[in-house]
Amino acid sequence: MNKTVPELANRWLGLEPENLSEPERRVLQSAVDRQPVSQNINDSLAGTQNAGDRIADAIARVGGSWTFILSFIAFLTLWIGANWWLLGRASFDPYPFIFLNLVLSMIAALQAPVIMMSQNRQAARDRVDAAHDYEVNLKAEIEIMALHEKLDELRHSQIIGMRDEIAQMAQQVKRIDEILSKPRTRS
Repeated sequence: MNKTVPELANRWLGLEPENLSEPERRVLQSAVDRQPVSQNINDSLAGTQNAGDRIADAIARVGGSWTFILSFIAFLTLWIGANWWLLGRASFDPYPFIFLNLVLSMIAALQAPVIMMSQNRQAARDRVDAAHDYEVNLKAEIEIMALHEKLDELRHSQIIGMRDEIAQMAQQVKRIDEILSKPRTRS
């Protein structure tokens, strides 16, 4: 493939070179250079997280798990059991468990924004993944088109070669026919 990016843009994408987006230009250049476009996005994004990001991700990972839900149900059951049955009148948070409601409200007030921060970061990561997937898919399509062109050229050259061979055979048959159709003279 000894083509240039503008030629490939016109031929395979149907775009003028000045109308190419940066990812399309990068993919076409990688096709010209015969270089891969795939890369490990995890490696490139791993170094961009600070301590707060990692903590937010850990909280979101724990807060959105069945382990957290089941352990929190167990905690609530213990709290209610301890204040209602075990302590009776001397409970530190009697029914309707106002202190428990305060604790739950504070946990929810802190946990929700942290989880949203993690989700926003994951959404940004998903956008990077989607853009990378687009580039890899575009490169695959371009390579498939290049293979189709090569196969078409190969098939065309084979057909021309077979046509030439048939023409040669036809001439040989004609010569043989001329030899056989000449009257033979006996000596």
